[in-house]
Amino acid sequence: MKQEFIYLDHSATTKVDDEVMDTYIKANDNFWGNASSLHNFGAIAETVLLKANRQILDLLNANNHQVIFTGGATESNNLAIKGLAQANPNGHIITTKIEHPSVYEVCLELDKAGIRVSYLDVTKSHAEIILELESLVTKDTFLVSCMHVNSEMGMVLPIMEMGQVLARYPRVKFHVDAVQSVGKLPLDIDTMQIDLLSASAHKIHGIKGIGCLIVRNGVNLVPQIAGGGQMGGIRSGTVNVAGAASFAKAMRLVIEGQTKCFSRIKELYDYLLKQMAGIDGVQVNSIFTAQSPYIVNFCVDGVRGETMVHALAEHEVYISAKSACSSKSSKASYVMLALGFDERTATESLRVSFAHNTTRDEIEKFIEVLKQEVQRLR
Repeated sequence: MKQEFIYLDHSATTKVDDEVMDTYIKANDNFWGNASSLHNFGAIAETVLLKANRQILDLLNANNHQVIFTGGATESNNLAIKGLAQANPNGHIITTKIEHPSVYEVCLELDKAGIRVSYLDVTKSHAEIILELESLVTKDTFLVSCMHVNSEMGMVLPIMEMGQVLARYPRVKFHVDAVQSVGKLPLDIDTMQIDLLSASAHKIHGIKGIGCLIVRNGVNLVPQIAGGGQMGGIRSGTVNVAGAASFAKAMRLVIEGQTKCFSRIKELYDYLLKQMAGIDGVQVNSIFTAQSPYIVNFCVDGVRGETMVHALAEHEVYISAKSACSSKSSKASYVMLALGFDERTATESLRVSFAHNTTRDEIEKFIEVLKQEVQRLR
């Protein structure tokens, strides 16, 4: 069936790729045994699981890590941070104020519980961020947790340089939320010296309900779910073998096409910004020195973000206000406030996000409808 609507909210979720769905269905049809069972049918399912594990590690060049399959990146982030924090109850965490709620709110919670939390000022240059990071590390620091690409703004943080600094402090573990960078930007776990990395399948054309936390061997996490001791005792619960197999397939497809896709998306990004510059009242907010072309944050002067989202939806053009996890809140974006934007801009902010299958025709249709609604609402 031909898709008639325009979907530009791929940072919230993506359509499942046909090949990925085929892998999921075949795995459920043929390898539906419990991977923890002792019998041969269970062992076959375990083999499929181990193959998915190995493929993901190879794709991200993680030679000294293991994959913990989870229910999604929110669980992965919670497991990484809480799993380390419970082993360091009087320690120190370094993060940023632009993190996804599954990192930011966890750190706020831990701060109240007695763990000291420091926040990097990411409004500075990358060189200044690295200098500040070095100055914040203390003898009590056990974790630095930050995202690679901000999901609202598309800002890219200097993960490579941060990893190089933190490698000099073996006690400090480096956790990266890579939800918005897997399959879009170069990601090499060993070279970037990442200890823990969170990823989600449904952001890369996989199914919902499956994610992973990639953990360096020797990093000890306190389990957050008690039960049967699956996933090396770190994450109990019957493992979603079909989900894991399809996740590995989704990751392979996006990474194999990453370079070609990036060039095309960058052209769309540049085209969209040029068109927006000609619309009176539209302000583009996501023009950072290091910027992912997959995300464009903008606002319309005098129009609340949610109002514009609903107006565009009447034309079957779908974008978002803020990130998906906070888009239904009427409050100003805490991410934008942390980046120095004023309250009005942070309330009116909107996000367009691309995927590998976004077309020039879709962008042109979006611009046409946006111009119409900007004129009407202003």
